[in-house]
Amino acid sequence: AAAAARLCSGAGGEAEAADGDGAMLRHLARKLRASGPVTVAEYMREALTNPGQGYYTRRGGVGESGDFITSPEISQVFGELIGIWCISEWMAMGKPNTFQLVELGPGRGTLTDDILRVFKQLASVLSKCDVSVHLVEVSPKLSEIQAVMLTGGKVQPNPEDKSAYMKGVSKTGIPIFWYRDIQDVPPGYSFYLAHEFFDALPIHKFQRTEKGWREVLVDIDPEVPDQLRFVLSPSRTPATQNFIQPEETRDHVEVCPEAGVIVQRLASRIEKDGGAALVADYGHDGTKTDTFRGFRNHKLHDVLSAPGTADLTADVDFSYLRKMAQGRTATLGPIKQREFLKNMGIDLRLQVLLQNSGDTATRDQLLQSYDMLMNPEKMGDCFHFFALLPHHRLVHPDKKDKPESKSPLPPVAGFNELLLK
Repeated sequence: AAAAARLCSGAGGEAEAADGDGAMLRHLARKLRASGPVTVAEYMREALTNPGQGYYTRRGGVGESGDFITSPEISQVFGELIGIWCISEWMAMGKPNTFQLVELGPGRGTLTDDILRVFKQLASVLSKCDVSVHLVEVSPKLSEIQAVMLTGGKVQPNPEDKSAYMKGVSKTGIPIFWYRDIQDVPPGYSFYLAHEFFDALPIHKFQRTEKGWREVLVDIDPEVPDQLRFVLSPSRTPATQNFIQPEETRDHVEVCPEAGVIVQRLASRIEKDGGAALVADYGHDGTKTDTFRGFRNHKLHDVLSAPGTADLTADVDFSYLRKMAQGRTATLGPIKQREFLKNMGIDLRLQVLLQNSGDTATRDQLLQSYDMLMNPEKMGDCFHFFALLPHHRLVHPDKKDKPESKSPLPPVAGFNELLLK
């Protein structure tokens, strides 16, 4: 299922020049010979985001010609329903007069584009609200693609404001800003979206042994020059002491400290300024062990082979994200993608689109993309939704004292069954 999640579309990415493929491996081999084994997290960071040879900085392979396709690329309905989720929560929270849409790792910009289309269609609802879009993107290549998709390429560098490195106006007239770090995004009432974002953050891997926990490291293979291999740390590493929970029952554990830091930042922002965060990714609730894998040309790829030329990813541990919210916000989920989309009314939306589509090819495409998103064997069961919301969104502050005095809070869309009146 996890392999299906990255979607075998059959369209292969263009092979990079052979020299480009080997440059990252040579760089890593020199580093390992000089300073010894590195953590899996450091290996991932180099392979994915090294400024010169990193996979995301150099290729950014999203889409049919890349190494994987994501849900927004499969169907416009996915992004439309996320847009409706944001508006539904904004209304449930009393329609604040400013609204920042913040996407972490926006890929090609397809999700934001679909959401902005919904905002345009519901312009009368949002008319008194000041809406802006804020994209957190480290890849220069991807930010260019996003700019073309969202603004038609009408963007300008932003030297006077040091936090955003680029700005523009969407085709629907909404201001858009680009940042390298979530901390640069201005504070304010915001909806944070992280779709297939956390799975690419660097993980530490740990193995339980007779001598206690040991960290899995990446080293050069002494038998085969320029080939990498996994080794166990000879003793406990700082990460082993900091990241393994005392109550851990699994024998192999993956921990993503960077995800923990980001969730803490999101939780403190939501606690202070309101809004919500919606995370959609493949993952588990603290049950899985070894999920680290690579994808290249829509096929599984050995994680240690030709670094910098493949996407590296690991399942998100939602139980860890919940722990890292530290009670600052309420958390909902994880629930399976097919349940969330069903609750959001995907079946109804599909019927409308099918009725409005004139030709068989479009209808087939709609049904195929629906199947890809909802089928338990494809993305329906391995992708999950998880949300951070202010506590008062789920419990009235003074409900404890006067339970009868307040009207019931509206259910959170997607996480409760939608009752169509």
